[in-house]
Amino acid sequence: MKYMRIPFIVEAIPYEQGKGIEDGFELWSDVVIHGWIKTDNLIKMKKENGTIVCPYIDTSRGRSFIKEGDYIIIESDGNRHVCSGKIFPDRFEEIKE
Repeated sequence: MKYMRIPFIVEAIPYEQGKGIEDGFELWSDVVIHGWIKTDNLIKMKKENGTIVCPYIDTSRGRSFIKEGDYIIIESDGNRHVCSGKIFPDRFEEIKE
């Protein structure tokens, strides 16, 4: 059988540092050592003490790290997801209000 995803309206914003969108930061060294994800284009921020951290949001599937160009998707029930800026235009179209 084949299924089509039911359309639903979401709020989406491009990720920007300093806007407080993320749920937290993980040390860059921990991300690399634990091998949680591919680190290509991962956003890295240098803190005042010199440590490098990576922003993430908590999702129902666990921690989702944010990469350059990503969007944060906010569903009507408040659930949030990270969506690559490369595939975002193929999955979502802007609604004129």
